[in-house]
Amino acid sequence: MLPELGNFSLMLAFGFSAIQAFFCLIGSKYQNKNWLLLGKAAVTGQLLFVSISFLLLTTSFITNDFSVLYVATNSNSALPLGYRISAVWGAHEGSLLLWVMILCIWTALFSVFSRNLPILFVSKALGVLGIVSFGFLLFTLATSNPFTRQFPPPIDGGDLNPLLQDPGLIIHPPMLYVGYVGFSIAFSLAVASLMEAKQQNDWARWARPWTLAAWAFLTLGIALGSWWAYYELGWGGWWFWDPVENASLMPWLIGTALIHSLAVTDRVKNFTNWSLLLAISAFGLSLLGTFLVRSGVLTSVHAFASDPTRGVFILIFIAVVVGGSLTLFALRAPLAMSENKFEPLSRETLLLTNSVVFVVTTATVLLGTLYPLIVDAMGLGKLSVGPPYFNAVVLPIMAPLLVLIGFGQTANWRRDRVSRILPTLYLPLIATLAFTAIAAFMLSGESRLLAIGGLTLAVWVIATTSKAAFEHFKHRGSGLGIQSSLAFVGQCLGHFGFAIMVIGVTMVSLYDESKHLKMRVGDEVTMSDMTFKFTSINPITGPNYDGTSGTFLVERNNHSTSEIIAEKRFYRVRGMTMTEAGIAPLLWKDLYISLGEELEDEAWSVRINVKPFVRFLWLGALIMGLGGITALFDSRFRARLPKH
Repeated sequence: MLPELGNFSLMLAFGFSAIQAFFCLIGSKYQNKNWLLLGKAAVTGQLLFVSISFLLLTTSFITNDFSVLYVATNSNSALPLGYRISAVWGAHEGSLLLWVMILCIWTALFSVFSRNLPILFVSKALGVLGIVSFGFLLFTLATSNPFTRQFPPPIDGGDLNPLLQDPGLIIHPPMLYVGYVGFSIAFSLAVASLMEAKQQNDWARWARPWTLAAWAFLTLGIALGSWWAYYELGWGGWWFWDPVENASLMPWLIGTALIHSLAVTDRVKNFTNWSLLLAISAFGLSLLGTFLVRSGVLTSVHAFASDPTRGVFILIFIAVVVGGSLTLFALRAPLAMSENKFEPLSRETLLLTNSVVFVVTTATVLLGTLYPLIVDAMGLGKLSVGPPYFNAVVLPIMAPLLVLIGFGQTANWRRDRVSRILPTLYLPLIATLAFTAIAAFMLSGESRLLAIGGLTLAVWVIATTSKAAFEHFKHRGSGLGIQSSLAFVGQCLGHFGFAIMVIGVTMVSLYDESKHLKMRVGDEVTMSDMTFKFTSINPITGPNYDGTSGTFLVERNNHSTSEIIAEKRFYRVRGMTMTEAGIAPLLWKDLYISLGEELEDEAWSVRINVKPFVRFLWLGALIMGLGGITALFDSRFRARLPKH
């Protein structure tokens, strides 16, 4: 009975999405207040019934209702309760329902917090969001219904994929989806702006907090995914240039460009068309990511679907939503031309260059991701584009960005002079050169020059950002309070976090030490002035798996520093073997051990890694996400806006 109620709730939500789209758009066109109110009320109805549907699906997992095909395929009675709940979005149908519910939450929040905005404009944006939710609910009901029954039900379920039986599943996908879907608000505001008879730049101010929130959550979601892969997959990688990883990276890159562009559009009324195009592109790439995950065209641990029908549906939907908005942009963009001029040397120019770098990087990643798929679809053979391409092309493109950050924070709006900018950068430049000299003295190895270059750029960003922060708060006597400076604080945190992440990427990429060994209990090996001793091997039993744990003692100068336990698990139902790495986080590095296969003569295959500064990757991302959230509390984003 409950699954039928869940399916009926989805149908009702589908009806409410149609009401929302139709009456919001028609009501705004004819300025009919009753229709507008009806369309806005449909937002609440849609959220209510999607939430009911999601809750009922969760209940089916908790109660082990294996008559529901999706539950039977992705759960098991021996699965711990926490994983039964997170298994709701552990495969295609449930993850899509989560996507829709998050879209409904974003839409409801926008409806509530936009009461001070012009009602006709808000209605247009809600109508656009209604079209998006209509498409996804239709997709869910037609091709991906999570409530499909099977009779007779099996005695037990097929279990959740062991790769997903981890706390990372509880946090990572929802966080990532909040970021993905959050760009729909900026998208809807951009389309609503294009629908206006007379273009204004006000939409950029209204879109900034929503874009910041989406970007912050997407940043944290990507970081959590990287951390999950690092400890779960067993070889210590933190980014693989997996096509689906790239699908999350591309909206982040465009979203970062959008944040900077919106700041210019809001502050000095420039880059209006550029901001509109970036807003459309950010959400368009989010939809592309949805297609890549669910179409079956990719082989990836992230890819959920293999039904070509689903892929065709999403492609058509992308064509309608993105193609329609780009057509509207082409027709209406001439009305949104920027009015204010700026000189070649100005903050606008530097921020525009910043955006272009992000766009070029995105295009490069997009090419490397889609080109093999296009070649395969055309019957020209199989082509693999992996880390060598991305590392060789993407990283050099991004390097100038770090230089630009320093100058962009110093330059004035509209017009500036080299004679004014350079003196303000003397102190950061001296600090950077001093660090470079120290790094050149301390670092060694074949990758020394690359390491010095990466660290120098990171320190340059930290030094210039610190100088900008000092100058800003030194002049706070001008009347700016802390509440109206939080956007600037968020900006500084974002730059600090980016620099810290660059330090982590540089050091762990160039100075990672790794050994793949054959070891028996009692054997030891020395790496990076530490001794790793294999002390014991023991059987383990979990709720739905059996396995073996290996214990390793780490010593430095004959003194024990840490004990590391690595596991090898066999999941009974799926018949899959998984590696659970043992990790000892030290101050400046991680000690990483994974237990491989059992060999002859009671020996084991063991991988040992020493990863310097690896935690700087996630620390930097955390600081960036915190910066985005901090900026949301700037008082300028909460100012009451006049009704037009």
